[in-house]
Amino acid sequence: MATAVSAVDAAFWDLKAKLLGTSVAAMLGCCRDTVPIYGSGGFTCYSDSRLREQLAAWVRDDGCRWVKMKIGSDPACDPQRVAAARTAIGEAGLFVDANGAFSAKQALALAERIAEHNVRWFEEPVNSDDFSGLALVRERAPAGMDIAAGEYGYNLDDFRRLLALPSVDVLQADVTRCGGISGFMQAAALCEAHHVDLSGHCAPALHLHAACAAPRLRHLEWFHDHVRIEHMLFDGAPEPRDGEIALDFSRPGFGLVFKKDDAERFRIG
Repeated sequence: MATAVSAVDAAFWDLKAKLLGTSVAAMLGCCRDTVPIYGSGGFTCYSDSRLREQLAAWVRDDGCRWVKMKIGSDPACDPQRVAAARTAIGEAGLFVDANGAFSAKQALALAERIAEHNVRWFEEPVNSDDFSGLALVRERAPAGMDIAAGEYGYNLDDFRRLLALPSVDVLQADVTRCGGISGFMQAAALCEAHHVDLSGHCAPALHLHAACAAPRLRHLEWFHDHVRIEHMLFDGAPEPRDGEIALDFSRPGFGLVFKKDDAERFRIG
């Protein structure tokens, strides 16, 4: 239900802005007109060479200051995979995402092992509903390693619980799940009240305008699969430059136009 509400909310923001001949960001009120992105992919099914190639390209070609890889499918191999990633990206920030694969103690043990590779961000080390487990990992994680979660926040209470203990150093929110643009901006207000940074989860083209209006926005996820689909199906999908994506105020709404002809081959039913 929350994802359906999110879609309708986003559509109404887009429609209202188009009727007014302005951008969604202008209606929300901009704090910035560009947003830093981090390259995200590094799936556990990748070989080390493919992992290195993908992460290095985000740093080299797109100017990303940070990149993120998946861990947790084969914990015994994770330290070696993290080491391979570090050799590929030089001094860029390295993030890991376990998608809730570990217990709190397992996550802490791994955090200690990968800290030597200057891992700056550990996402969902435990299940995102385990607020006390997240809080334990956050409290005991190596210095300089931020704990992040929130992509499965569907309402304000989910975000409030994560911030209350606190369970995270950085809160994530996803406009396709948390009530759309309206819900994302409410999450941004909670972050401001708790003095915690916010990061947008996936779907960068849809997040861009709200991300430019969120006061404590740290960065936005440039997720491999979503970027590919957005550019395949939408005119106006943002392109990275120097590790950022920028608003185009000349395009109303979200600045996106659905490529109906290109999408026709995917029609079902």
